[in-house]
Order: sequence, then C-alpha cells, then structure tokens
Amino acid sequence: MSPGGRFCEDVAESRMAFADTDVATSTADLRASPFRKAAAGLIGNPGLPPNSNVHDLLECPVCMNLMCPPIHQCPNGHTLCSSCKVRVHNCCPTCRNELGNIRCLALEKVAESLDLPCRYQIYGCQDIFPYYSKLKHEKICNYRPYSCPYAGAECSVTGDIQFLMMHLKNDHKVDLHDGSTFNHRYVKSNPQEVENATWMLTIFNCFGRQFCLHFEAFHIGTAPVYMSFLRFMGDDDEAKQFTYSLEVSGSGRKLLWQGIPRSIRDSHRNVRDSQDGLIIQRNLALFFSGGNRQELKLKVAGRIWKEH
Repeated sequence: MSPGGRFCEDVAESRMAFADTDVATSTADLRASPFRKAAAGLIGNPGLPPNSNVHDLLECPVCMNLMCPPIHQCPNGHTLCSSCKVRVHNCCPTCRNELGNIRCLALEKVAESLDLPCRYQIYGCQDIFPYYSKLKHEKICNYRPYSCPYAGAECSVTGDIQFLMMHLKNDHKVDLHDGSTFNHRYVKSNPQEVENATWMLTIFNCFGRQFCLHFEAFHIGTAPVYMSFLRFMGDDDEAKQFTYSLEVSGSGRKLLWQGIPRSIRDSHRNVRDSQDGLIIQRNLALFFSGGNRQELKLKVAGRIWKEH
C-alpha cells in the first residue's frame, strides 16, 4: 500500500460524515428545485453514461452534496467538490490515487447551465438563480443565517434569530429582559489594571424584536476608554426603524448618546472599531463613579423606541 493509502481508505469509509454547505447546494434543497426537471431532461443524452442522471453526476462522493465549480477529478475521472479535496488531503477517496489539480471542465459546464435554488432555501428563500448569479445573491441574501452576537468569546454558531436566542440563553447564559428602558450598573475593581474587558451581554426584548447591549473596555490609540452600544438582532433595513439613547451621569454631570442600533450583520468588533456608540474616557468614567475613583461603578441608563 502506498504512503497515505490507509488514510484514503479511512476517508472513503467515512465519507458520509462530511457535510459542507459553504460550497455546495444540499441534496435536500435539490429535491424541491427546478434542478430535478433539468436533470430529467438530460437523462438519455448520448453524451452521458447510460442509466445515469445529472444528480448522480454532480453529487460529491464524500459530502454527498451537489458539486459546483470548481469541480476536481483524479486521473481516473473520479470527481469531488473543492472543499472535500482539501479534507481528503489531495487523495482520491474512490481509487486512492493522488488527485493533483485536474478540473472536470465538462461537468462544470453542466453545473453552470442549470438554475439552482439559493443555499438558504431552508431558511425561507425561494429564489432560483443561474449558478454565478446564485453565488452573488447568497452573499447578501436576507435569509442567510446570522452569526452569534456574543462578544465575550469567539463563537462560531450561526442560525436564525429564534435559534440564536435559544443558544444565547442556554449556552452563554446571557441576561434577558423585557422592556424598552433599562438601568444597568457596571462594576470593576482596580479598573486601572484592566486593559481590555468585555462585560456580559444583555438582551432586551421589545417591540417584538431583540436588541443586544454591549459594554467593554479597550483603547483608542493609547487612551483607555469604556464603550456601550446597541445591536439589533435582524437586518440593517429593519434596524433603521429604531433609535436608542444611552446616558451616564454622576457628580452633577451627564453624558448622552443617541443613535441607530447596528445590525448583528455587523460584527461586534466592526461596531466597536467604528466608535459608533457611547464612549467614555476612563478618567471620566471613574469621575462618574464617585468615591475614591479606585473602583468603576458606572450606571448606564437607556431607552429604545421605534420611529414612525
């Protein structure tokens, strides 16, 4: 057996375990799409093997999803999708030969000639596109899943809003509140020693929608600051229907911010780095905290309302 042969055998035996929705349309989406009609129309074409159909030809043998260009093949003609080529370490899972960099151009032409459903059909998108238009659409599809808005850790979970709410509650143990007004106190001992910190995310449910309140410490240049901002759990066009205000006060002084919540389509880091929120310099935050200024005790009051 050639070096790596055992690995290829393992890949061939376990290929059903792979799934990749990033580069291929799932077979479940295919069954409900016009693709089946196109495939049926091509059955019996003299250029195709007997007793075959386009579905079989375009099905990746590793992840079992529909292959889209680039489609790779080994010297013996066995094909697989570009994502699985990386996963099997350039070793054909069917014949165990080295894959190399051979493209199956004929099969790519077949794939490009078909109208395909949006990959987010499972979330509700019913649009059908030619292959390359499909790729462009999927980058901006309103039905594409959202990323988890939790900022305290790198979380790779994605899903619709209902799923993310369950995830935030069960896995991140976030604070959930009903109502459009709030009063939050953020406390930290020895704040001078804190260079970067993220406080627990708080979710507000109002107007039948959900909003994420963020609060964290970081630096703008060399200046230590605290920042609070709101993100909307939905798309940007919906977020623009709402306005929010944040306020900190103490020692007879007040600092107020008013703005439009950013969609969670914008990452927490993008919003923070754009400084689109209430920013308080550390010295001023400690002044608002009162006392000996050795402990952060900052009260942030806020309100969310819907523009008519």
